[in-house]
Amino acid sequence: MELRHLRYFIAVAETGSLTVAAERRLFTSQPSLSRQIRDLEEEVGADLFSRSARGVELTAAGKAFLDHARLALSQVDAAGEAARRAAQPSKPVFALGFLTGQEMTWLPRAMQVLREELPKVDVTVSSHYSPDLADALARGKLDLAFLRAEPGFDLDYRVVNREKLIVLMPSDHALTERATIRPEDFAGEPFIMATNKAKVLHQVILQYLRDKAIEVKPEHGVDNLAMAMSLVASTRGLALMPEYANNLLPWSVVSRPLEGEAPTIDLVIGYSKSNTSALLKLFLSRADELLM
Repeated sequence: MELRHLRYFIAVAETGSLTVAAERRLFTSQPSLSRQIRDLEEEVGADLFSRSARGVELTAAGKAFLDHARLALSQVDAAGEAARRAAQPSKPVFALGFLTGQEMTWLPRAMQVLREELPKVDVTVSSHYSPDLADALARGKLDLAFLRAEPGFDLDYRVVNREKLIVLMPSDHALTERATIRPEDFAGEPFIMATNKAKVLHQVILQYLRDKAIEVKPEHGVDNLAMAMSLVASTRGLALMPEYANNLLPWSVVSRPLEGEAPTIDLVIGYSKSNTSALLKLFLSRADELLM
């Protein structure tokens, strides 16, 4: 079994199509990809996909294999990143990642924690969606990130903030007249739902809707805040999003708090358990300063 077999398998699993995976992710021919997948299945000793006219779906064996395949690739990538860093020891690099929009609040605090080390450290900063940050941590591309506690990754998390969910709506919506939004106010309104790509937020919203017996028919799915704000403005729907959205709202979208006790979503700092960086160890030892 070679690493390319794992990469091919993951691409097919994530796209649900041999053709799409071949043409758009792997830049190879579909027959060649099919042959590589068959070779992998023969070596594993089980069918990893079930095939139909609609595409391919993971079998039970394939689902079990997927998590291990991702972990194996992330460990290989992390090993390569560690080697590259070790080959350039002149000035340490500390790579920080932020859930897009959160850097406005948390980057100054993170730099304050590192203030004594800044003259001798290169700090790099990037912002992405939470699952992408978790993947980058697992692959050794980032040392530490501010994100959601994404499941399925071999990472440690520490909670730094619990954000309330708020309601986003068009700035001229009738509900803007209300100081707070009641569960019954969602009735009959178009609803914009976080997709399962934003897994943590998706689950928090689902639980709130169930607890309050709110029946909605999601008309659109979004996996990030920017898309949610755009659809709120263009489709005149309502969306539940974390309160940091208030820092980024355009003129066409406004927010209102939920009436009563609002659901919350954790913002965490995440890092790989296998990362032995002295800078990471230092940062974690002073992480309580982030909460000041």
